[in-house]
Amino acid sequence: MTGHRHLFSPLRLGPLTVANRIVFSAHLTNYAEDGLPSAQHAAYYAARAAGGAGLIITEEHSTHVTDWPYEKLIHGYRPEAVPGYRRITEAVHAHGTPILAQLNHNGGQASSLYSRLPVWAPSPVPDPLFREVPKAVTTGEIAEIVAGYGTVAGHCADGGFDGVELQCSHSSIVRGFLSPATNLRTDAYGGSLENRTRILLEIVDAVREAIGPGRALGVRLCGDELIEGGTTIDEAVEIARRVEATGKVDYINTSIGVATSTLYMIEASMTVPPGYALFISNAIRRAVRLPVVGVGRIKDPVQAERALAEGHCDLIGVVRGQIADPDFAAKARAGQTPAIRTCLSCNQECVGRMGLNRWLGCIENPRAGRESVPLPPPGRRPQKVLVVGGGPAGLQAAATAAGRGHQVTLLERGPATGGQVATAATAAGRAEFLDVVRNLLAECHRNGVEIRTGTEADADAVRAFAPDAVVVATGARPQPPHWAGSLERVVDVRDVLEGRIAPAAGERVLIVDELGFHQATSVAETLAERGCRVRISTPGMVVGQDLGITLDLETYSVRAHTKGIEHVTDQVVLAARGQDGGGVAVDLLTHTTGAMAQESYDWVVCAVQQAPRDELWHALKDEPFAVHRAGDCLTPRRAHAAVVEGHRAGVAV
Repeated sequence: MTGHRHLFSPLRLGPLTVANRIVFSAHLTNYAEDGLPSAQHAAYYAARAAGGAGLIITEEHSTHVTDWPYEKLIHGYRPEAVPGYRRITEAVHAHGTPILAQLNHNGGQASSLYSRLPVWAPSPVPDPLFREVPKAVTTGEIAEIVAGYGTVAGHCADGGFDGVELQCSHSSIVRGFLSPATNLRTDAYGGSLENRTRILLEIVDAVREAIGPGRALGVRLCGDELIEGGTTIDEAVEIARRVEATGKVDYINTSIGVATSTLYMIEASMTVPPGYALFISNAIRRAVRLPVVGVGRIKDPVQAERALAEGHCDLIGVVRGQIADPDFAAKARAGQTPAIRTCLSCNQECVGRMGLNRWLGCIENPRAGRESVPLPPPGRRPQKVLVVGGGPAGLQAAATAAGRGHQVTLLERGPATGGQVATAATAAGRAEFLDVVRNLLAECHRNGVEIRTGTEADADAVRAFAPDAVVVATGARPQPPHWAGSLERVVDVRDVLEGRIAPAAGERVLIVDELGFHQATSVAETLAERGCRVRISTPGMVVGQDLGITLDLETYSVRAHTKGIEHVTDQVVLAARGQDGGGVAVDLLTHTTGAMAQESYDWVVCAVQQAPRDELWHALKDEPFAVHRAGDCLTPRRAHAAVVEGHRAGVAV
C-alpha cells in the first residue's frame, strides 16, 4: 500500500532478521557522560526504534585507552560501560528492533589532548585537522589493538547488543592501515593489499570469537577516500571480497571520504545531490554476496526505495533523516510520506554542534538530543492561542501548541508563510532550506491550526481576538550599518533576494560579510550567476567562516572560484559616499596592517545584524493574557533558535 515494496521487505543479516531495510547508521552524538553511555543515549535510540527503523547501529565505542579523539567518547574498553549498554539495548528491544554497536579505534585521526598519551597509527603521518604526528605502532601494539576489539565486542555482547559493526572507514586506525596514503610500513602489515588488510582480518577473527555465532558482525568500508594516493573504489571492492572470504562477516556497510581531510563528503550538505555515494555500495554489491548498506544523503522513502529497486544496495542508511524525524520509517510504512519532517542537510545542529563539542541536535526537531527530558503535560483546559508571525518560530509555536490540544490561530501579514527562511531559500544552492517551512506548515495543517495570511495584527486586533495566550513571532528587520547613512545603493541582502533591487550584469558589487554564514556567500553566488562582478569583504579571517562548521566551505570555495567571486579578509568599511552616476565610494581599513584604501562599486550589499521587530510585544507585554516571544523578535539569530523558542512557547501556553 505504501508503494515501498523493497524498503519494507525483511532481510537476514546472518543470525538476525530485520523487518525493513532502513538503517539508523552509526554517527557521533556527544551524549556520553564521563566516557560511559547515558540515559540520553537510551532515549535517543529508543525513539528511532519506536519510529520503525529496521536496524540501529550505535555510535562508535572506543577499543583502547590511546583512542580519545573528542571529549564525550564512549570508552567501550571499560567494563563499567556494560550497565549502560544494557539500558540502551533494553530500551530498543522493547520496540522489537535489533541494535548493533560500532567498534572503533580512531588511530592517527585523533589528539593526545584528552588521553595525554601518544596517538597510535600505522605510520607517523599527521592528520591535516589534528596536525599531531602519531606514533607508528609496533607489532606487539598491533596485537594489543586487535585484542582490544575483542574485549569491547565481549562487553557489547554482555550488554545485550545483537552484534557489532567494525568501523574501518572514515575515521579509523583500520582505515589507516588499509590506505596506501597513511600506511607506509614495510613489515607484514604494510605494502601489498594482502598485508594492509591483515589487521582487519585479525580483528574480524577476534571479534567473531568474542561474540559467537549468534550475533551479527558487520564491517564498514570506505569506498573512496577522495585524497591523493588513498583507497579508491577498485581496491575497496577487493577488500570487500577478502572480508567476505573469511566467512565470519554478515554484511558490509559503506562510506565515502575521510574524516578529516574530506569530511565534507561524508556528511554532505544540501549542495551535494542525494544518493551521491551509492556508486560505492553498487560496486561492492556486484562483487560480493553479503548484504550491502548504501549511504549518501537519502532524504525520503522515495529515494530510499529507488536505491534498493535499482540494485545499488540491500539496505539504506538514513541518519539525518531519522534525526529530523524519528518516525521516518513508520510514516513511510503507513503511506504518510508527505508527513515526514524531511532533513534539510543544513548540518547546523547535527554536524555543526558536534564540531563545537556540543551534544547533537537538529534545526528542525527541537526534541533531538532531549528525548530523555519529559515535556510537561498539557493543561486541563484547551487554550485559545493566537500566534502572530508565520516564520519558523511562529509556525513551530503553532504546530506545538495545536499538537498539545489547544485551539490555535496564526496570523501572517505577508501573502505566504515562511519569513526569512522563504527568502533565504531563493538564493543560489539554498532551495532545500525551504523544507523547514514546508514541513512546519504541513504539521500545522495536520494539527488543525487556522492560518490567515495577508493579515496585519496590531495590539487592538490582538485584544479583540480575546486570546488566552499570544505568541509574538514577528521577526526582524534589516538594520543598515552606521556608515551607510541614507545611500540608496547601500542595501541589505534581503533587498536582493526579495527583489527590491536588481544589480545588472556587469555591475560591480561589494558584499560586506559581518555574519560569516550563508547570507553573504549565497547572495554572492546569486549575483554572480546574474553576471555581476562580485567581491566579498569581511573583517574576519575567512569569508563565510561558519560554513566550515556545516561542511559547506569546501564546495562553496570551488563554486566561488568558478564564478569569479573575489574574497578579501581582515577588512572593515569605515565610510561610504555616493558618487556621480549612482555608484558608491567606500573607505576600507585592513585592520591587521592599518592600510587604508578607497574603492568604487555600483552597489554595496550588507550581510549584517538585524534589529528585532518587537513593537507588538512591547504593546502587549502588560496585558492580562500570557504573551510569549519567540525567534528574531526576541533577538535576531539563526533558524534553529527560532524553532527551539517556538517549541518552548508552544509548550508553555
